[in-house]
Amino acid sequence: MVAGIAVTNKLELAERLAFLQNAIGSVLGPDDSWLLMRGIKTLGARMRVHHENAHAVADFLVHDPRVAKVLYPGLTDFPDHELARNQMRDFGAMISFELKPGLSAKQFVESLKLIDLAESLGGIESLIEFPAVMTHGAIPREVRLANGIKDELIRLSVGIEDEQDLIADLKQGLTQLDGEN
Repeated sequence: MVAGIAVTNKLELAERLAFLQNAIGSVLGPDDSWLLMRGIKTLGARMRVHHENAHAVADFLVHDPRVAKVLYPGLTDFPDHELARNQMRDFGAMISFELKPGLSAKQFVESLKLIDLAESLGGIESLIEFPAVMTHGAIPREVRLANGIKDELIRLSVGIEDEQDLIADLKQGLTQLDGEN
């Protein structure tokens, strides 16, 4: 489910939002409302596990020789780490990383046993995708590369599974790449 809230202290904007809400009916249905109420009760606990797992996975990836780069705001060498540290309590569960040049992101993600390949990220389960073929597959390669979306780029939404199981799955997937180069 997707839900949100718009809040403002500006009367003119509040009136415009109220008009739009009335005109387009942007309210949750009863089933979605019930799911939201049920799920919000455990959100804090789930987010703590997401964060703890993501930090452990990012640390593992940083130290693997087959990984060229890890982008995770919880890492002190992340370009905007200080900004993230000032704006966030934790650093979330989204990690982007690049395999060493020439290693196959496709082979890697398809070799995983626990982490599922998916374009829609953000569930409680760990999900992974490689943008060059999936979310950004329709963009010409030269445009993708010019915007930093390399063929070896992988995005991982770290779930709430046992962190050692997640690391073991990533490790076995990376090990399968050893004979590739």
